[in-house]
Amino acid sequence: MPPRVGAHMSIAGGVDLSVDRARAAGCDVLQIFTKSNNQWKARALRDEEVERFRAEVESFGLQPVVAHDSYLINVASPDAALRGKSIDALDEEVSRCERLGIPYLVMHPGSHVGSGESAGIRRIAAALDEIEQRHRGGGVTVLLENTAGQGTNIGHRFEELAEILGRVATPERLGVCVDTAHAFAAGYDIGTAEGWEATWVEFDRLIGLDKIKAIHANDSKKPLGSRVDRHEHIGLGLIPCSAFLRLMNDPRFEGLPALLETPKSDDGFEDEQNLSVLRRLAGRKKTPKPATVSAWRDQALAGARAAGPRISVDRPGQAAPGKRRSPGRGRKIGRKGAPA
Repeated sequence: MPPRVGAHMSIAGGVDLSVDRARAAGCDVLQIFTKSNNQWKARALRDEEVERFRAEVESFGLQPVVAHDSYLINVASPDAALRGKSIDALDEEVSRCERLGIPYLVMHPGSHVGSGESAGIRRIAAALDEIEQRHRGGGVTVLLENTAGQGTNIGHRFEELAEILGRVATPERLGVCVDTAHAFAAGYDIGTAEGWEATWVEFDRLIGLDKIKAIHANDSKKPLGSRVDRHEHIGLGLIPCSAFLRLMNDPRFEGLPALLETPKSDDGFEDEQNLSVLRRLAGRKKTPKPATVSAWRDQALAGARAAGPRISVDRPGQAAPGKRRSPGRGRKIGRKGAPA
């Protein structure tokens, strides 16, 4: 069984509408923000949207849903006020996941802002212990995401994630989300057979493969070891397609949610292209030629355009500038669900 593929979807108009968007795009799994990702303040969740969200996730079989925390949160900060605000915000994110029945919350470990990796790691571990104390026995597992290593971000080396897990009081309550673009930019050569195997042998030795609960399946605009975080469509970036072939066929990742965070325009038809490429890689033994991947993408694009009006979406990160949109672009989904 290959990984279950899906994408990050917008919550515009209500968290429940993300399920309709995921279903329209053909997702098997779903990632969302539970609130605006670039604001501290969160709108209260309405009872009716929570009930509909939980019911439709169950009905459409989109489990597991994964949430991503706000980009403003930095529990590694040496600034006491910002760190305290970040811990409270992370606490609220966990509470929202509990209410929505979301089992996993992905968080960027944080940035030490010049205070040093060791000090930042100690602050991250202490913050996670505090969150655990506030939600003892809760049903949400926080997943540390590996980073590209841009700036003073912590977590681009597996050793750093291992040190965080080694410092918390209850490491069994935490997991890891692996981002392919981040790993590649951090210097893990996942595009070769030897590099792919070496990467996961090292991860298993330092952390344990059983800790991986989700995957961000993203190609990279930037080269191996660049330490620059820029996502690209599957097969169009600098990560060799063989990495995604191996991802979709490696028994170590069977059944895990593999989620796109790739650039997309307002109507989001690119998700269908990327999901099509990943699904076609499943079950293959050899890496397809670039022309084949391009043909798959063209076929998926034609199908997306032929489907008519699309659904307005957003995604983590910055949208690709000047992107073409398919017919019916920008139409918001209605309260009654996805159009027929």
